[in-house]
Amino acid sequence: MKISDYNFAGKKAIVRVDFNVPLDENGKITDDTRIRGAVPTLKHILDNGGALIIMSHMGKPKGKVAAKLSLAQIKDAVAAALGVKEVQFAPDCAKAHDAAAALKPGEVLMLENLRFYPEEEGKPVGIEKEDPAYEAAKKEMKARQKDFAKTLASYADCYVMDAFGTAHRKHASTAVIADYFDADNKMLGFLMEKEVKAVDNVLSNIKRPFTAIMGGSKVSTKIGIIENLMDKVDNLILCGGMTYTFAKALGGHVGNSICEEDKLQLALDVIAKAKEKGVNLVLGTDSVVADSFSNDANTKVCKSGEIPEGWEGLDAGPESRKAFANAIKGSKTILWNGPAGVFEFDNFCAGSRAIGEAVAEATDEGAFSLIGGGDSVACVNKFGLADRVSYISTGGGALLEAIEGKILPGVAAIQG
Repeated sequence: MKISDYNFAGKKAIVRVDFNVPLDENGKITDDTRIRGAVPTLKHILDNGGALIIMSHMGKPKGKVAAKLSLAQIKDAVAAALGVKEVQFAPDCAKAHDAAAALKPGEVLMLENLRFYPEEEGKPVGIEKEDPAYEAAKKEMKARQKDFAKTLASYADCYVMDAFGTAHRKHASTAVIADYFDADNKMLGFLMEKEVKAVDNVLSNIKRPFTAIMGGSKVSTKIGIIENLMDKVDNLILCGGMTYTFAKALGGHVGNSICEEDKLQLALDVIAKAKEKGVNLVLGTDSVVADSFSNDANTKVCKSGEIPEGWEGLDAGPESRKAFANAIKGSKTILWNGPAGVFEFDNFCAGSRAIGEAVAEATDEGAFSLIGGGDSVACVNKFGLADRVSYISTGGGALLEAIEGKILPGVAAIQG
């Protein structure tokens, strides 16, 4: 079922959103991109005579109640985004029957953080995989997960999956719940439809040159997507903390920089594979280094493989920035996931800014640019470039897994 074809009049819709938004120490939202992303779906249901039950997770409470991760902190912001007087709140997501039953068309109920229940993620708690009793505990938890999903499903007439950021997880609220609705009463939300289309645009409708920019601290977390992209891209820029694993693998000295000592051979394999496939692999050749992990640290520029002891690379240097921008220039398809440095510190954001500006310029020239992952999204927002890129994805891990070619449980649960 497509959400645009469904008649919500007089129906209760339970919608899985991704309201895992960043909060400051006072519980105030510092970036509301994910809330704004869900508004079209939520408003559509209300405008068409439906009642709305919103469910989400926040953070990683690991199955325990944590006041700092309560969704109660954001209900007023959600009300403001939806233009409603009030968002009612159910302080226990598994005991919201009465609140859901009393909901009238046009009204909104938000459930407390789903991950306060271990059943949401469906992983045994307090037992290691090596424990002989682990398999039995896992089986028991899967049964409890089904019961939890059935409880959530019982609140509503239809289910809408609109949380792309968690679509790669087979959780109670993202996939298992769909089993309790027939095909005519479960659907993807508008945000999910857009996300799936954007990924399809990058993978199935490639206009060349295709440039992928992968940042972040670890090669190990990105290796799957790096290998998958080798068969698709013309240019592959690897930046951020993983620069130093490559620099060390090539025989350099990286001082105190982040470096995966056990992934040096993997880095060399990536370099060899790029050469074999004819991919233009662009690595940072110079870095802005600091004598401590602080915005106020002393800094200097040096080669990425010649960093003295006591210093660490925190941003791409001027030569690297030029090389990145040159690779991006003239591209027709661009994927960006992960910053080029510690962009949160103003003194170490020049590398990420250079990438962002080059992507925006290429987009102005007609490229399709897909930005994904929390840090990359925060980058384009920080630099005021959000309206100059083609599409900003709300998913990090989900986007990467989709581009790796993996089936996302949250999509498969709806589309089969």
